[in-house]
Amino acid sequence: MGTLSGKTAVVTGSTSGIGLAYARAFASAGANVVINGFGTPADIEKERSAIEKDFGVKAVYSPADMSKPAEIAGMVELGEKTFGSVDILVNNAGIQFVSPVEEFPLEKWDAIIAINLSSAFHSIRAAVPGMKKRGWGRIINTASAHSLVASPFKSAYVAAKHGIAGLTKTVALELATHKITANCISPGYVWTPLVEKQIPDTMKTRGLTKEQVINDVMLDAQPTKEFVTVEQVAALALFLCGDDAAQITGANLSIDGGWTAA
Repeated sequence: MGTLSGKTAVVTGSTSGIGLAYARAFASAGANVVINGFGTPADIEKERSAIEKDFGVKAVYSPADMSKPAEIAGMVELGEKTFGSVDILVNNAGIQFVSPVEEFPLEKWDAIIAINLSSAFHSIRAAVPGMKKRGWGRIINTASAHSLVASPFKSAYVAAKHGIAGLTKTVALELATHKITANCISPGYVWTPLVEKQIPDTMKTRGLTKEQVINDVMLDAQPTKEFVTVEQVAALALFLCGDDAAQITGANLSIDGGWTAA
């Protein structure tokens, strides 16, 4: 019996990268999972069925669009109807766009705020009544080092991530007597397919070697000069779901190789 046996986790943006690592970590502890995110139907089905096969739990896929409040509520409802509860909610879906503030496209600002910030509000709003009724819950929001510090040309992303940190604190205070915790995990640069794919372009554009791109561009902000791994981020999320973390709430937990220490 896993420590999360009988529990259900909903993880947004979980068809790859950090989100998929979260889903697999919860499944490894015995939780059923609702995954959500983009990808080809074949790729999504491969990951969904692998979770079931590898961990002996049930996994369902919700195609909910994180910019649509009704679909987000439907995703939580899917978890409750399929498995009887949603005990763990991880808001992880996110997009990025880089531009000077005066040129930032309006539709990109709106999309980033909707997907990186408002979607978390909508899913929390939908999941809390069931958590309160059962007297237990874990809400985990993937923030970012950018919830604590800024970088130029990322106005929407930094605003959304700072917003996530504030939303998390408010929710933590409201739910403090209900045995429901709400916390942020704030990763620095994490080694994901998305990051890996950026390397050849940057090498070409800047005339750098792969090593230079990794150390001088990507890891410039991280004193350890090492990427965070998706498994490390997922392990922290799993810890937050356990009894030992019952008094950790409203926290913003950095996992960034020292980035925000400077």
